[in-house]
Amino acid sequence: MVHTQTMTSSNLLAGNPDPTPSVMPAYNARVLGYLTTSVTFIVGILEGHFDESLIWFVPAAMLWPHLLYFVIRYLKLNHSAAARESTLLIDGAIVGLSLVLIDFSLVPSIFSLVMLSFSFIIVGGMRAWLLGNFILVLSTIVSTLIFGLEFSDMTPPLVSIVAGVGSGVYVSVTAYYTHQQARALVKAKSQIQHQREQSISLSHKLAKYLSPQVWQSIFTGERDVRLETQRKKLTIFFSDIKGFTELAEEMEPESLTELLNSYFNEMSQIALKYGGTIDKFVGDSIMIFFGDPTSRGVKEDTLSCVAMAIDMRKHMKILRQKWQSQGIKTPLQIRIGISTGYSTVGNFGAENRMDYTIIGKEVNLASRLESLAEPGEILISYETFSLVKDKVMCRDKGEITVKGFARSVPIYQIVDFRRDIGAGQSFIEHETGGFALYLDTDKVNNEEKDLVVRALERAAEKLKEND
Repeated sequence: MVHTQTMTSSNLLAGNPDPTPSVMPAYNARVLGYLTTSVTFIVGILEGHFDESLIWFVPAAMLWPHLLYFVIRYLKLNHSAAARESTLLIDGAIVGLSLVLIDFSLVPSIFSLVMLSFSFIIVGGMRAWLLGNFILVLSTIVSTLIFGLEFSDMTPPLVSIVAGVGSGVYVSVTAYYTHQQARALVKAKSQIQHQREQSISLSHKLAKYLSPQVWQSIFTGERDVRLETQRKKLTIFFSDIKGFTELAEEMEPESLTELLNSYFNEMSQIALKYGGTIDKFVGDSIMIFFGDPTSRGVKEDTLSCVAMAIDMRKHMKILRQKWQSQGIKTPLQIRIGISTGYSTVGNFGAENRMDYTIIGKEVNLASRLESLAEPGEILISYETFSLVKDKVMCRDKGEITVKGFARSVPIYQIVDFRRDIGAGQSFIEHETGGFALYLDTDKVNNEEKDLVVRALERAAEKLKEND
């Protein structure tokens, strides 16, 4: 007269929405429990151990699980945990009544309590066990007050055997269903873990097609993947390699691709270090912007963009030396253009194919400045200049006419950060045939300082030996 809530592995893994299959094991378990009790009552009556008037309990016990099943199904409570616990508490009350009716016959009482406790723990753990036993005791007390308190003689062997075998079968069947559910849960957990690992692997692969900031905002739920744009004040960066076209005509495609990928990789690392959103690579050009999807304020974003540009220009000295050692004699240099202003940023395209990018006249201005820059030069717009002039030394380069702008646009050339100019500069750089030096003392820690000194000493000794 008890029930457990289990679920077959096939239904669990298939995610079957049909409520009937998932409740059938509980229904079967209840039927089995009440069948065990009914058979025990019948044998007890035949053996003269129970009063013959208790024969009414047999049809009632056989009908009760079916009635309860159809009521639960009619009320659509098949998957309700509260309904499962409530019906089990009713079973506890019925067990309390039956114990009084059989005058607490020792063996049947013990096996009924075993089946009931087993069901309580399976359905709701210790909480259900405590609450269920409270209802059991309460029902027993009330039934005793109604029917009186008596204790039966020793239980006949046949009644003991029937009660023991019935409860054993009940426990075995419910344990089997529980085991099946546990296996299904383990398998489902394994599949979920495998799918999770696949999703993580796939997301990391897809992330390479997006800027890390955009990828992060999408996968954390901060940004929806839908067609939407907004107007924001951004700082836009364009760069390309002067001399790359000539080099492309001289090199094999495979070698050129390797060189270009190496260059993009180095520049991307610098861009990410300063928080830039990498928009796209076109040929040897790079487009980056600051201010979306993350921003530290227009001034800080602009300073970060300029700092990135200066760092890229310095890093080109190292790359040129590396390329020369690989036999590339063309003096490749970077040209950079930067502008600051309102642009439209967001997802452009179609519902099934989007591109996260920016449009606007400031984008055209940055591109125009990049094309006007000399090798190794960084040109910026007036608004960019006004935001960084207190920390960056710039030269006035006059005005230019740009399509989309009603008036001529003042432009400026970046020299360097003011802190790095004059006697207080933290770096030394020199480049000539066969030699390139870029030393930034602020970036050399104490552990590396001795290594740098020894490297310079060996280089000096080598030069002296060749005199």
